[in-house]
Formats: sequence, C-alpha cells, structure tokens
Amino acid sequence: MDGIKRNSTEEFLVTIVTPAYNEVENIGVLYKEICQVLDPGGVHWEWIVIDDHSSDNTFNLVAEIAQNDPRVCCLRFSKNFGSHAAIACGLNQSRGNCAVVIAADLQDPPNLIPQLLEKWRDGSQVIWAVRSQRSGEKWINVCFARLYYWLMRNVVGVRQIPENGADFFLIDRCVVNALQQFAEKNISIFALIMWMGFSQTSILYDKQVRQRGSSGWSIEKKVKLVIDSITSFTYLPIRAMSYLGFGFGCLGFLYALLVFFNFLLRIPVQGWSSLMIVVLVVGGTQMVMMGILGEYLWRALDESRHRPSYIIEAKAGQELKTK
Repeated sequence: MDGIKRNSTEEFLVTIVTPAYNEVENIGVLYKEICQVLDPGGVHWEWIVIDDHSSDNTFNLVAEIAQNDPRVCCLRFSKNFGSHAAIACGLNQSRGNCAVVIAADLQDPPNLIPQLLEKWRDGSQVIWAVRSQRSGEKWINVCFARLYYWLMRNVVGVRQIPENGADFFLIDRCVVNALQQFAEKNISIFALIMWMGFSQTSILYDKQVRQRGSSGWSIEKKVKLVIDSITSFTYLPIRAMSYLGFGFGCLGFLYALLVFFNFLLRIPVQGWSSLMIVVLVVGGTQMVMMGILGEYLWRALDESRHRPSYIIEAKAGQELKTK
C-alpha cells in the first residue's frame, strides 16, 4: 500500500493522534467533530490522546469517553514532556495504515481529514495541512513564527517548510515506521518528517481562532524549539564561529601592525576608550560563541544518557502496544 494509489473501497484503519495539555474545554467537542466527520463515510478509526500531564481533568474526560467508545484511548505523561514527545508517543502507539496528527485546541478543523485521506489514497505518503493565514493571533506570535520558518528554510536548509508553517498532517504507515527509527529527544518532529523525504504534498486551510482555554506554548518552549531545530539539522553556527574567530584574528593582526608602525613613527598610543570597546566586543562575542558550542555539547550529553523521551503514568481505553 505504500507509495501507490489506494482504492477508495479498500478497508483501512486511520489513527488520529492528539497531544493535549489542559484542554478539558475542547477535547469533548473535538471528539464529537471527529465522529461527525468520519462516521458517515464509514471510515475505521482510532483516537489516541496523549495528556501531557495536564493540571485539569483532560485525562479523566478522555477516559470517560473511552469507556463508551472502544476506538478511543488516552495516555497520561508523568510530567510535562512537550507536544513533540506527545506526538512521538502517539505515533509509536498507532496501529493504523496512516496517522493524522491534530491538536486539541480546535484551531485545526477535523473536517479537513477526508481531504487528507483523499490525497493519501492518491499515493502521497505525507500530506500537510498548510495555513493560508493565521487569524486572531498576536502580531508578536506571527512575527516569531515567520522568523522561525524563514530560518528553517534559508539557514537550516529544510526548504519544504511553508512560510506560515504546518503542524496538522497525515503520514503513511511506512513514514510512521521510519520515524520510529529515530531516538532523538531535542528535535522538531515536524522538521524531521519534512527532512525525511518520501512523497509529500499539501492542502491549504484557514487556521481558526482559539475559542476556549489558553495555549501552553510559552516563549520558553518556542525558544527551545528554535534552538533544537537549528542544532538538529545544521552545523552552520559552529562553522560561523570559526569564520568569526578567523575574522577577529585578522583584525587583531592588522591592529597590531598599526600599533607597531605608530611606535616606529613615534606616534603616541591613543584611545583607551576604543581599546575597551574592542575588549568588550571581542569578549562578548567569545561568550556568545561559547554559549552556542554549549548548546551543541549539552544536546550531545543529553542523547548519550539514553533517558526516555517520555514516561507514561496512566492509560485508559483500548488495548495499546507495549512499546
């Protein structure tokens, strides 16, 4: 079934993976919308919700839904490991011929899932739902997002990433299996899927405004995602450090020649303030370079520990994989 056109009458299972953090106001509505979209078409589906250690009743609500619907299950993390770890966990547990990843905040409409499935039936292995616009978001969030995607395309080199981003997607079973070969913890799973290749396509949609609850996507997490994405896919910052060091070395040599010639011409040394500026600029640059190198070294150390990317605290619903 991989990479070929699939018959629309062919029976298959679709896994829907939803990372959730404090989404008790939205998760029940999302479940109803998934049922309304997929059940009339006779689609066989399972829904795996990963509760990223919510402080509200998200897990209990999904557990209640699972008691009445055997297609639903929920796993709760022992602490907040992040949405990317939650997505990886859900994909590891998936049993479907394909998997759809959709957030719990209702900003990504479930009624797009049939369009994603249609593209999948035509043979595409990765289908992205690309935002045509980001309605209702603060300008600072929009600017941050555009800067991130620009960096990923033009600096990191993952050129498949669209300008407005995409975190609602469908992937084929062969992509899920390939993704499970990666054990990296500090990484953007979206960028990794784009980097992996396969047959990729996209559809456009308007991202909805969040109606209930608040996002747990803090500035801290956004900054970490940027650093993780850069360090995972390029060594350019380290190469830039070498170039910068070479440039400062050349400037220092030229300045030394200037001082030497001034000495021969008996011109007194001037500008202690300028000397202090040079020391501060060079010293500050060196500290930044050490910080960049430290980010790479810390991630190498973190991977060498072989700690799990997530720990499951509780399960509810259908029988899940043991992995």
